[in-house]
Amino acid sequence: MTPTRIIDKLRTAHSRHAVGDARSIIRHLATVATAALLGAATLGAQAIGPSPAGGPSRPLYLVHANVVDGVTATVIRDATIVIEGSRITRIAAGLATPRGSGVQVIDLAGRWVAPGLIDAHTHIATLPNARRALFSGVTTVRSASVPAFQDVAMRAQARAGQIVAPDVLATGVFVTPSLGETVLADPRLGALAGGVTTTDHLRALVRINLDRGVDWIKTRGTERAGLPDTDPRKQVYDEAELRAIVEEAATKGVPVMAHAHGDEGAYAAVAAGVKSIEHGTYLSDSTLRLMRQKGTWFVPTLSTVVDLTQPGGDYDDPVLTLRGQHMLPRLEDAIRRAHALGVRIAAGADTDYGAEGTTRIAHEVMRFRALGLSPAEALATATSGAAELLGIASRTGRLAVGMEADLIVLEANPLEDPMALQDVLVVITDGRVVLNRTPFGRQGAR
Repeated sequence: MTPTRIIDKLRTAHSRHAVGDARSIIRHLATVATAALLGAATLGAQAIGPSPAGGPSRPLYLVHANVVDGVTATVIRDATIVIEGSRITRIAAGLATPRGSGVQVIDLAGRWVAPGLIDAHTHIATLPNARRALFSGVTTVRSASVPAFQDVAMRAQARAGQIVAPDVLATGVFVTPSLGETVLADPRLGALAGGVTTTDHLRALVRINLDRGVDWIKTRGTERAGLPDTDPRKQVYDEAELRAIVEEAATKGVPVMAHAHGDEGAYAAVAAGVKSIEHGTYLSDSTLRLMRQKGTWFVPTLSTVVDLTQPGGDYDDPVLTLRGQHMLPRLEDAIRRAHALGVRIAAGADTDYGAEGTTRIAHEVMRFRALGLSPAEALATATSGAAELLGIASRTGRLAVGMEADLIVLEANPLEDPMALQDVLVVITDGRVVLNRTPFGRQGAR
């Protein structure tokens, strides 16, 4: 049976009323079933540069580029960007391009170059989804938990150039009261099958994550918004419990991110010392002031709440639609107040980049602009600012000499038209051209 027919049968069998975990399982099966088809179709429609395994063997010159650095509103016009190995070695206007067999050249003909996008809140657990994220312009992701440490493996394989995927900061297993099927991710998790409800349990789960080499720990202050039978305002862990998580993670220098829609759970997480609050729908001014005081970041995942209000996408249930309609204006207000108070904001799409998903980082940047962030501030939430949150600002998130060559090419200036980020023409990650859709295509040596 072909992958297309498998999808048709899955969709036929799938009830319109199925929600929550059942819907996610069907989507996951459809994604896996079409992995080969997606790979072949994508590669056929888009010109792909050197394979990740090989990497570039010659310096790459991007000529006639308009450059946005991801930090300021400054533009370098008609510039040349020189990439050697995985690094940017020169950015300058009027730079002569050497000719000869030792140089690769892509003429961008006045198109715009920006840093590769950073998605600070993802749930990518499959290779097709990782490829889809990368081809959307996302060159770095922070995982926000996966079922079985797929992010840890993806991080290692992407760094080695063995798979086509963004760079990954792994979070491993969610520190949450009920692990469900996730107990199968590691034999030691069996001891927590009855629940993760005491500080001893919490510390044990954090230690397992640390032993698996995660970069972040994710926990929660409140229940989920994306299931119809949960209450996103309800607090899950108190300050003492959250502090135990933060303290255990700190033994290995690992920061903590906290899912929190409700204000009480968010305040407890900030007081306990988490590095970022995810979602933050009902944040009060007192919690936002504490976040500013402690340097806690805000990752609103606004586009996912928009997705709740619309049919299709990652969520499609009448209870969630009504909930989203209530949540959306409150989250937008929280973002406006956070920005006014000086709380740092980073962009996260809160998606797994599945075949049916429509949420992208471009939407976050666009919506932040509408809520009062300047063009440079909005772009920085998905570039230099996000890199600062993730502790990787010394190597990526902006276009500058010495930085990793993580960049994207766009048809228009993203400072003027943030939706240009939704139609990426070229993706370069760690100096490798993984996507090239320019009309000029890949050019050979000069």
